[in-house]
Amino acid sequence: MSLVTAARAGRAVHPTAAPLVAPAGTHVQRRGYAAPAKPTKTAASRFRSNTQNDKKKRGPRDAGLFRPMSVNNLTDPVFQSDQRTQLQLPVFRPEAITPMAAAKAMAFPQNESKALKAYGLPTNILVDYLLLSRPCSVVREATITMLDQLDKAAGSSSKDTRVVFTGKSGCGKSHLLLQAVQYAIQKQWISLYIPRAINLVNSTTPYAYDPRTQTYGQPAFAQQLLKRFVDVNEALVRPLTIQDSYPFEERSIGSGAPFLDLIGVGLEYQHQAPTVLSALLDELAKQTKYPVLLAVDDFQALYCTSAYRDPFFRAVKAYHLTLPRTLLEFASGKKAFTRGAVFGALSTQNTTFRTPLELTESLGLEPTGPSNPYVPREANLIAYAQGLKNFPVPERLTVDEAASIFDVWHQVKALHVPRGDEIFLAKYTEAGGNAREFVNKGLLQTIAM
Repeated sequence: MSLVTAARAGRAVHPTAAPLVAPAGTHVQRRGYAAPAKPTKTAASRFRSNTQNDKKKRGPRDAGLFRPMSVNNLTDPVFQSDQRTQLQLPVFRPEAITPMAAAKAMAFPQNESKALKAYGLPTNILVDYLLLSRPCSVVREATITMLDQLDKAAGSSSKDTRVVFTGKSGCGKSHLLLQAVQYAIQKQWISLYIPRAINLVNSTTPYAYDPRTQTYGQPAFAQQLLKRFVDVNEALVRPLTIQDSYPFEERSIGSGAPFLDLIGVGLEYQHQAPTVLSALLDELAKQTKYPVLLAVDDFQALYCTSAYRDPFFRAVKAYHLTLPRTLLEFASGKKAFTRGAVFGALSTQNTTFRTPLELTESLGLEPTGPSNPYVPREANLIAYAQGLKNFPVPERLTVDEAASIFDVWHQVKALHVPRGDEIFLAKYTEAGGNAREFVNKGLLQTIAM
């Protein structure tokens, strides 16, 4: 069949293709696209370096043209109006905290304020203190009531004083907890303050599984917390001695050794820090010389599921982490200080770690989600939340308390509006009496930086 006949019949014809062979004597170029590129010519720089003679003619580079003027030269009143002034406030002392001190602003003493630098602060308080010239706080009626409970706890077991500050977002729970820490330090209490407990469960620190305790330790966080604990409480724990022996791989700490020797193991060997921190809290629970305050902000995070994952990529419960479990044991009363208290403060700003239903029901709060009998409860969380006492913080500032806050911010010249009752009542009404709203959205919106 010819090609024409096959084409008419609609059949496809695939003739065998003969290989292409270049005629003899013909040069075939292969992979011409891979030929090396020609080097590009670089343009000669027109920059001429300065010679030694030119530098001498110009003189020194720092002519002082843009140097700031000395403060002594700024004598005109226009330069004095916006300068930052030191707050003139009474000092926050235990003997000064009386019912007559309610609604008064007080500055934290400089010596005891080292706890603020060592332990750190919640983010919202830290921002305020960066703007203020001195750390301070307003003594509220709730402050006096809380400190009375703290004084009573100095002579009893911490199992009897396990308090959680609750209330609306921005009502002042973190400030109240900070006041308790400052008060305890000045009253010669051993204090352990964790201002951001969410960092224990949000997977921001390394963790490792410990087969001895079957929990996940956080060596870096535990080591830092040990260092901060020593910076604040070294003078109190120096004469104390431990009662048990602890045979570590690197070093054995026998009974009767100083507390600082035990802490030194955790500071020197990071992988031993979680074990040392748990042992330290157990030893503090046995000693009777000083009362102990355990204060935890973002307290609800200890009852949530953490962001950590196990080798099977399953979420790790917070009580499966070494340090959170130890804190929960003291919060639930399974462990207790012979003298002391456990204080916590709930936080509602972080929506990832909300207050779980088990803790909500234990504190007698109104659930924010379904709470019928068909909603499952976790038995471990119920056990860790038993016996906690609810301390409701007032949702609104009184007029006198708000006036003290207004005066503090006016003293540091954060307001560029005239001071008067009209502007004060306007901002107080806009915030609805809420402390955070009154400062952030009321006063700081008029700030002049």
